[in-house]
Amino acid sequence: MLDLRRLRQEPERIRAALQAKGSIASLERVLELDATVRKATFDTDNLRAEKNALTEKLAHGGLAGEGAAGLRQSVKDLNGRLKTAEETLRSEKEELDRLVLWLPNIPHESVPLGGGPEGNVVVRTWGEQPSFAFTPAPHWDLGAAMGILDPRRAARISGSNFPLFSGDGALLVRGLITFMLDLHTTEHGYREHWVPYLVNRDAMTGTGQLPKMEEDMYVSADPELFLIPTGEVPLTNLWREEIIPEERLPVRMVGYTPCFRKEAGAYGKETRGLNRVHQFDKVELVKLVEPHQSYDELESLVADAEEVLQRLELPYRVVSLCTGDLSFSAAKCYDLEVWAAGQQRWLEVSSCSNFEDFQARRMGIRYRPRAGGKPQLVHTLNGSGLALPRIIAALIENGQTAEGMVQLPEPLWPYLRGRRSLGPQGENQGSTTEG
Repeated sequence: MLDLRRLRQEPERIRAALQAKGSIASLERVLELDATVRKATFDTDNLRAEKNALTEKLAHGGLAGEGAAGLRQSVKDLNGRLKTAEETLRSEKEELDRLVLWLPNIPHESVPLGGGPEGNVVVRTWGEQPSFAFTPAPHWDLGAAMGILDPRRAARISGSNFPLFSGDGALLVRGLITFMLDLHTTEHGYREHWVPYLVNRDAMTGTGQLPKMEEDMYVSADPELFLIPTGEVPLTNLWREEIIPEERLPVRMVGYTPCFRKEAGAYGKETRGLNRVHQFDKVELVKLVEPHQSYDELESLVADAEEVLQRLELPYRVVSLCTGDLSFSAAKCYDLEVWAAGQQRWLEVSSCSNFEDFQARRMGIRYRPRAGGKPQLVHTLNGSGLALPRIIAALIENGQTAEGMVQLPEPLWPYLRGRRSLGPQGENQGSTTEG
């Protein structure tokens, strides 16, 4: 949530920043309502003070007859005016609070200007794209042929764009999750959490998924409970409405969660195989840090996610998102994209973002400075470390052989029972009939 004081002090700068992000729809109404609410607050306070003064005068006596009756009538009139003023103020304040939630975060000054993905900037690349003596297959063909991906049964159970991993495919999912959690907890200093997968409306609003993206979320029979779209939501909300001693910062959290997104409007090649699914597994990294350290911590977060890709020997690039491609809550974001040889394209597997105090203001997450003084808002950061579906797609496509096998990177061998490659599997999990 944006700071209203900053909006008052720098309206032109905020207007330009939001315009660069492509969202200024409610800004003018927010500025207008903010002025109205401040004036209404001043007027209401004056009415309340005037009423209190008259009530005090009446309580101490000194008036009789018509004088006392007139004073009582004045108090009664003030009560009516005050009630009307308070109701108006409450209504205007509620509208202001609602509209402020629709204003996105403003981009950091280092974010490249641009209207969409074409304005993103490649910061660096790592690794060599694999070459083949044959035409590499996309993962949806190779995975199905090997018997490790089963889109047909997944569609029968849940509909299109839900994944189903079988045999070694399921083992690969489990192994990747454990590998990434082990790396982040033992070498990168994150504390692991196992969190709820259903969260309330306040939690979703706190990280910025609501109200803007409600249509893309899965809601339970209880309209106040949502299936999480990312582990960022429960992890960041662990510190909601708390004051953290400065000496405990930075807080580094990691957690595995399934994630659920409707992905409304996605179609075509973007949705083939594991490219865009409604349910997926992810290891999430979250940091709560002091404001002056947040951009150094962002670079560190990106490096932690990059190390996963390096150990998996997956060629990737780091992309700085431009203003028009930033998410609603982000002030700055780097995407990590892996090369998928079977599709001959880059696939995004992680977004690492600094939200500055945007989320912390919504959630009331503050820290108490060592030197004393008023508690300050933390800066929040998060990134996938990593999301599994496209990682699996890249491992299958980049590691495939002419014999229909998939070679695995060495760090995964201990997590896959010593297996160094995956091969075609026989059908032994049930009937192959359509009935």
